[in-house]
Amino acid sequence: MDENDKIKPKLLVDCVGLYCPIPIFNTTTEMEKIEPGEVLEMVTGDPAAVQDIPRWAKRAGHKLLKLFKEGEEFHFLIQKG
Repeated sequence: MDENDKIKPKLLVDCVGLYCPIPIFNTTTEMEKIEPGEVLEMVTGDPAAVQDIPRWAKRAGHKLLKLFKEGEEFHFLIQKG
């Protein structure tokens, strides 16, 4: 178990069934509700998000802590910059 397994997201953004650009739009909107250093978890079934979310996070000044797949869903743990 690594330190990322202990991460407790402050907010969960459910984007299952939504496709680009909606997951990024929803994640951006929800990011505004948390404080710098807090973590948001976004879940989507959109495979394009695997490339889109890390690029978006870097551009926006956030840190992608973890990306993992459970079944058909991708989970992103993003720390607000």
